[in-house]
Amino acid sequence: MMRLRYQFELIQLIRKYFTEQEFLDVMTPPAVENPGMEVHIHPFQLYSLHQKKTVPYYLHTSPEFCLKELLSNPDEKIENVFSLSYCFRDEPNSPIHRHQFLMLEWYRKHARYEAIMDDTIHLIQNIVTEFSKRNYPVKKQMQNLKVIKKTMQEIFQETIGIDILNYLTVDSIKELIKNNFPDVPLPKAELLWDDYFFLLYLNKVEPEINKYPAILVYELPAPLAALSTLKKSDPRVCERFEVYLGGVELCNCFNELTDADEQRKRFTEQGKIKKDIYKYELPEPKKFYQAIERGLPPSAGIALGVERLLYSILEIENPFFY
Repeated sequence: MMRLRYQFELIQLIRKYFTEQEFLDVMTPPAVENPGMEVHIHPFQLYSLHQKKTVPYYLHTSPEFCLKELLSNPDEKIENVFSLSYCFRDEPNSPIHRHQFLMLEWYRKHARYEAIMDDTIHLIQNIVTEFSKRNYPVKKQMQNLKVIKKTMQEIFQETIGIDILNYLTVDSIKELIKNNFPDVPLPKAELLWDDYFFLLYLNKVEPEINKYPAILVYELPAPLAALSTLKKSDPRVCERFEVYLGGVELCNCFNELTDADEQRKRFTEQGKIKKDIYKYELPEPKKFYQAIERGLPPSAGIALGVERLLYSILEIENPFFY
């Protein structure tokens, strides 16, 4: 078993790919004042043994905020960037979840998320080709890889015959599940729209995605916008995409929201939800707000799980170093 060699060579291939595309390879600090604001992603707070108390720093869950601060800094004149390093999340371990994991994140300045789609497809195909040349155990379904593109609306229509964009309120999607999918467990407590969506998606739709060796799912329903823009011609959907390899979610891309007021509004809402559900709150991302107010140009960015990529491409059981 050469799993560590596979991992190290994958990292080298990734760096080579992006430096040849004239991206700047950057390092971001792992200890930050705000680790990220996503509702269901939980950070680790640092504890000082010397002071015998927690300190106002967290291990980052993503280098996103720091990378956007770089892109918005007029003195640095930085264009396209990528970061390849460890991130940290307080969630249960599983074959594809760990407390610390390798994250590849890259951003294109003055570009839309369609450009990141092309990057992602070319990167995956390049790695599959290189590993095949080295006679590494590439999974059969990954050979001669073609990535299919479908909107989330198309996926729902094809798998369960539902136009999900007709159910964008809490009441409508709850009734949809109750009446049409009685085998999907509905908690007695009232949930948010995205909770109902994922109950339906994870139980009924995502298992069907396994039949595609590689699929890019884009234009997610607007309530899942997070930090992505809404589509101008159809604000029912947001401009983000995810890629699945062999049924494993590999990455998540946003056409980046650059409106400072809207950023604050969404973060405030997310903070309230996190406090209500998980009974804790995070400090304001003040440096990030300053960066956005300074002016983040139109950009697109993506986060990709490196070990998930290795797990999806090669016939190996456990690609994790730590």
